[in-house]
Amino acid sequence: MSASRDWDAATYDRVSGDVQMVWALELLERLPLAGDELVLDAGCGSGRVTALLADRVPRGHVYGVDAAPSMVEHARSALGERATILGQDLIELDLPEPADVAFSNATFHWIHDHDALFVALHRSIRRGGRLVAQCGGHGNIDAFREIADRVAGQEPFARYFADWRRPWNYATAEDTAARLRAAGFDEVECWLEPRPMTPEDSRAFVRTVCLVRHLDPLPEELRDPFVDRALELAGDPLVLEYVRLNMTAVA
Repeated sequence: MSASRDWDAATYDRVSGDVQMVWALELLERLPLAGDELVLDAGCGSGRVTALLADRVPRGHVYGVDAAPSMVEHARSALGERATILGQDLIELDLPEPADVAFSNATFHWIHDHDALFVALHRSIRRGGRLVAQCGGHGNIDAFREIADRVAGQEPFARYFADWRRPWNYATAEDTAARLRAAGFDEVECWLEPRPMTPEDSRAFVRTVCLVRHLDPLPEELRDPFVDRALELAGDPLVLEYVRLNMTAVA
């Protein structure tokens, strides 16, 4: 994520319970903790998962890192002294001390340069420390993204997308494993997991999550019409064919 691309942190915090929190809780089950670790939450968002991590390390500490100013502000307000929240781009990660564990949920696909990301993470984890992460993977919401691209090519929207760069990186498990090893990680395991879902509040979810970067180049008066047209083409009920990329590794 880029610091210049902010989010609606309050709405994200509300709608993320539809799916991101479910995935995060499942991911936490793969992360046994003794309770005294220093944990990095890489891409902490609004801080909901950061709070769960803090609960699991009562004798340790959590650093939550996010590039979006509204997310950093929201997480700091929500967590207070329970965690240290830092506003940083993950490829320029600079923690005050090495982490024992790096955790990340639903973030890495927003970063184009996974090579630089994994080097930064490896640098920030102590030797023998663990990485446990999940993000969007190859094939993630392909059908809905094709609809969004179709709408972006129509009037009155097309002129605003002339130089627009797709912001996601939905990598394969094989490429991700190779990049993690090249960054210095060992015991690497990566796999894809199809997870189709229908959000409870479809409009708020796609506006805040799926289409958030599509709306960046549009003037305010065209943002709701863009969402309306995409949802109309997607049909009701909206089914989002999510594909999760899981990864575990040791630094």
